[in-house]
Amino acid sequence: MENSQSQSKKKRLTQDQVRQLEKCFTVNKKLEPDLKLQLSNQLGLPQRQVAIWFQNKRARSKTQSLEVQHCTLQSKLEAALSDKAKLEHQVQFLQDELKRSRNQLALFTNQDSPVNNSNLGSCDEGHDDQVVVFDELYACFVSNGHGSSSTSWV
Repeated sequence: MENSQSQSKKKRLTQDQVRQLEKCFTVNKKLEPDLKLQLSNQLGLPQRQVAIWFQNKRARSKTQSLEVQHCTLQSKLEAALSDKAKLEHQVQFLQDELKRSRNQLALFTNQDSPVNNSNLGSCDEGHDDQVVVFDELYACFVSNGHGSSSTSWV
């Protein structure tokens, strides 16, 4: 009975044994019966302990791989969220610029009130003549040095 108890106790591996098992694992992730027997004899370990070491190593390797993938995806998500915030800022800036330009256009064309937000959508049918006037006015405005080409979006 004492003999079976001593066999069931797990022996700690030496650094040399671990090194040899690691080296073998880099070449063979799965343990074939012949290789298991060879390693068992070479390292002085029971075949079952060699097999369990390989099984545990595969599980640890998979966990580490998932952690690396998670970190990679997390950094990509953070970059995408940062890009989204910058784009939202640019959209807001452009919407404000469009509103200011349309209000300037309204003042130059002698309209009584500034353009309201409902007119800030895309150009609808029947507004082609206003677009031409706006383009001419904008070109004049920019050529006189009043444009916002030096304004940064970021």
